[in-house]
Amino acid sequence: MGADSRAEQAGRGRATRGAVLVACGGLLMTACATMPDSGDVQAVKGANPGDSQVRVYAVAPRDNAEPDEIVDGFLEAMTSDDPGFATARKYLTNEAARSWKPEQSITVLTTAPDREQADRNADPENQGRAYPLSGRKIATVDARHAYQPVSPAEYEQSIHVVQQPTANGKGKEWRIDSLPPGLVLGEADFLRNYRSVNKYYFASGEDWVVADPVYIRQRQDPVTRMDPVTQTVKALLEGPTNWLKPAVDSSFLSGTELKEGVTTLTPDDQSTLRVPLNAKADRAGGDACRRMAAQLLFTLGDLTSVRVEQVELLGSGGQSLCRLGKGQAAEFAAVRNADREESPYFVDGHGKLMMLMLGAKEAAAPAEVPGPLGKPGLQLGSVAVDRGETRAAGVGSSGRELFVSSITTEQETPAAILRSKAAKPEDRLSAPSWDGRGDLWVADRDPAAPHLWMVPDGTGEPVEVRTPWLDDDARIESLRVSADGVRIALVVTRGDRTTLQIGRVQRQTTGDEPVVSVLDLQPATPRMESVTAVSWAGPSRLVVVGREAGGVQQIRYLQTDGSTSTTSVLPGLDGVTSVAAPHNDKSSVVADSGNDGIVRLAPGTNWQPVVKTGASPVYPG
Repeated sequence: MGADSRAEQAGRGRATRGAVLVACGGLLMTACATMPDSGDVQAVKGANPGDSQVRVYAVAPRDNAEPDEIVDGFLEAMTSDDPGFATARKYLTNEAARSWKPEQSITVLTTAPDREQADRNADPENQGRAYPLSGRKIATVDARHAYQPVSPAEYEQSIHVVQQPTANGKGKEWRIDSLPPGLVLGEADFLRNYRSVNKYYFASGEDWVVADPVYIRQRQDPVTRMDPVTQTVKALLEGPTNWLKPAVDSSFLSGTELKEGVTTLTPDDQSTLRVPLNAKADRAGGDACRRMAAQLLFTLGDLTSVRVEQVELLGSGGQSLCRLGKGQAAEFAAVRNADREESPYFVDGHGKLMMLMLGAKEAAAPAEVPGPLGKPGLQLGSVAVDRGETRAAGVGSSGRELFVSSITTEQETPAAILRSKAAKPEDRLSAPSWDGRGDLWVADRDPAAPHLWMVPDGTGEPVEVRTPWLDDDARIESLRVSADGVRIALVVTRGDRTTLQIGRVQRQTTGDEPVVSVLDLQPATPRMESVTAVSWAGPSRLVVVGREAGGVQQIRYLQTDGSTSTTSVLPGLDGVTSVAAPHNDKSSVVADSGNDGIVRLAPGTNWQPVVKTGASPVYPG
């Protein structure tokens, strides 16, 4: 049965089902899960969200099934791995079975859709019955596999059943002739059947890759019959999601697909994956082929179930087009030496930039940083260190001025490169952020003249970023730019709500002047009532501090597309005002916890105090 557990819903017009260990033999069961053959018998309350070990098998409708059973059976069958959804289609009329396209979209609800009792008088002419479906819609997934969260909203649809002649023509049977488009799944069933992977494309005109998260089936795809590796490769070849497409390029020529009939891709005993492509790929030259192979290696690196150390692209005749190993692909990473252990920085109680020395078991005393930002005098309030850890940017404690200086050599106190005219400190400059290109970003929160600024190379003339969405009702509280420079995480206040938005960065050059825009803001935390802080934690993952309606403050991981799971919540911590996460999982998450000062969360441990007096902890970026 579905992991959202439609096992006991008699009160909502559904047939009551018994314990799962005996249910698979019952006539009323429409799907069942594989379970252990020992242990206590318990009533089914639903699998843990995202429990991919639970398998659901669809069961065809029984003879002379009542219309209630037909609707319930179909809803259950949608949650299965049934090839081609063939069993689910048996609940539909012939015409509905032909026209239903489950691969076109997924509607994700908080729980399995509630099926109400039908109004038997609603369709007297055709003697059909309409069954209302309801729930709370939280997301959709489109045909490109892109997840799009929405603020929880009422979902109201219906399934209509009619009687049609049986196959032998001697009677009639109930079947569904009208239904919602695509799949409709509760969140637990969705996470059990689908998993997030990152596809990778090149930042437009650049030599580094950008993550593009999508969802694929955990196991064989019912429609394409492809295993997860092949699904992932197919999704990459289909091109970037619609949101990211304007800012990235694919090295695969338009029309490049897997060779016809390929449904399984398996690495050999040398961890080399050979990918057979159609004739469109035959024209790929050496450099283009290397970039294609790099996109594949980065993409397949997200699949923990398979180890791929090298890819070989094959042309339509089976000829080798090129080979590329992980070490060679590393030159295309947005963050070089991504496996190294990173060190965080912070502002101490005297307003100086300092480096935290976090050992495996305990932290050493913070280290002084060379340069004027590490000396008394400027009185910093927030800081950012560039990806190469050679320069830092700091905003004074008054929020009025932005400074940039070296943190490897001593130099004179620099002049401010940007100033805010706002009257109140809280309305002045936000904490700064560096992207992987070496450009510096900061927001001026002046209510009279709000701006988002980009400083080319951290030293050039500040460029005002075009933000058509930044109107009188919007205020940027804080920002963090991705290492690839293509996406920006923005904490934005509108009215009484502070939310996390992900914007797409687009760059052009008009004459000699750069034109930079942040467009198409997408909500990343629609279920959170307020967001306090955010940090990048990898190519497409964020750490967010926020609070859901009626809840307490929590710290959790989520994808840039807004998807998450119940396993992503970090241990509780009170009063967090800022957070910083490393690019990889080898270093600690650090946070400013108010009364507890700077604390850290090492992998596999709980929060530990590091520095009693300090603020604005940051990793490079």
